[in-house]
Amino acid sequence: MSSGAAGPGRRAFVTGAAAAALAAGAGSSRAAEPVGGNLPHFHPALKDDLRFPLAWGTSPERDFAAWRRAARAQVEELLFTDRQDDTPYAPEFTAGVRSGGCTRQSVTLSLTRYERVRGSLLTPHGRGPFPAVLLLHDHGSKFDIGKEKLVRPWHDDTRLASAQAWADRYFDGRFVGDELARRGYVVLCLDALGWGDRGPLAYEQQQALASNLYHLGSSPAGLMAREDQRAAAFLAGLDRVDGRRVAAVGFSMGGYRAWQVAALSDDIAAAASVCWMTGLKEMMVPGNNTLRGQSAFHMLHPGLSRHLDIPDVASIAAPRPMLFFHGGQDTLFTADGVRVAHEKLRAVWRSRGAEERLRLKTWPEYGHVFNSAMQDEVYAWLDAVV
Repeated sequence: MSSGAAGPGRRAFVTGAAAAALAAGAGSSRAAEPVGGNLPHFHPALKDDLRFPLAWGTSPERDFAAWRRAARAQVEELLFTDRQDDTPYAPEFTAGVRSGGCTRQSVTLSLTRYERVRGSLLTPHGRGPFPAVLLLHDHGSKFDIGKEKLVRPWHDDTRLASAQAWADRYFDGRFVGDELARRGYVVLCLDALGWGDRGPLAYEQQQALASNLYHLGSSPAGLMAREDQRAAAFLAGLDRVDGRRVAAVGFSMGGYRAWQVAALSDDIAAAASVCWMTGLKEMMVPGNNTLRGQSAFHMLHPGLSRHLDIPDVASIAAPRPMLFFHGGQDTLFTADGVRVAHEKLRAVWRSRGAEERLRLKTWPEYGHVFNSAMQDEVYAWLDAVV
């Protein structure tokens, strides 16, 4: 990574010239061979060991505010990234371009002390302060664009072609950020490490990147979580933004990031997560995409499952308004995983007397998409709760 003084730049991730061969270990062939989906043959026993003792309702702590502090502290500890980073943002804004009912700017800022990051900032026409959305891009194993997946690029025809093809595939041709800005929201969308101006990463390089970050005392998922926290605070602090009305919205990996930043940041008043919620045990089954590794590193905090299930982490955001959509034809998440997660989430919000603030919906006819029908419901929900 570059130092904090360096500007953002498009850079390549370089692989080594050769891969080391794995030597065969001693012992029985059964002990050495994984079952389908790269799971070890003893994975049922490992699952049985996961009791999620820090989950609300399982933890001996009965005061919700105290539980929330303890659960958040446990997640923070396992991010493997400095908890306190007071590096000045030192934002640099480009001149605004007025189009599509908003003013478009690029902003470059220090999310951490390690690197300057470029993002897209959209501001509605009119008089603020405005509500705002921290918009979080997906993974998709497509790294040439990041922020451009959600905000129409206005300065690069090559990226525009790639971004439009992505929008056509997953968003019914819409750019979600542009739609939100037209509806009166300030929108901030930044590249995660490996995407857009901070890439392009390649699919087969993700394991090496994760390994190297672990060796250096960090992690890809932890760095992403910390950067999203800082981005939320930056957005809430802009003069043009009503800091009490900042939401996080994302699809796929962006959906994971949306509920995660809501759990970890009090700057987020509400979050909408599309196509990323499941119980961990129900996700770890033969054939699931997560078991391939690679992209899973961006959503993996080692050791966290000894304390909390995935919906338990999202529950740290309770009782703030939260929305979770799932596509019934989405092959990335099992029906059991979604059911377990929704039941856990519903129990937490119900315990707070706030079940009406939790929106859970499965769209049986759709797969892994954030199409126009789903978007319109999210926009209407945001208008009601933010």
